[in-house]
Amino acid sequence: MPKVEITIPEQLEMRIARMVEEGEFLNREEAIEELISAGMRAYQTSGPTDEDEEPGLEDDGMMGHEDEYVF
Repeated sequence: MPKVEITIPEQLEMRIARMVEEGEFLNREEAIEELISAGMRAYQTSGPTDEDEEPGLEDDGMMGHEDEYVF
């Protein structure tokens, strides 16, 4: 299995350590692998769509103003 080195904020490291201490994962490596895998699955099911790439008029109202809609 390939190895990857990352730097994460201390707060995130503490949360992972707590999950391991609470028995949610056997060790830190398993926790990180499982959490990344879960994030990848979530991203694939709710990842960017065509709408995310090019914001349309719906973001600012039909006429380009927040409070102006035409039906």
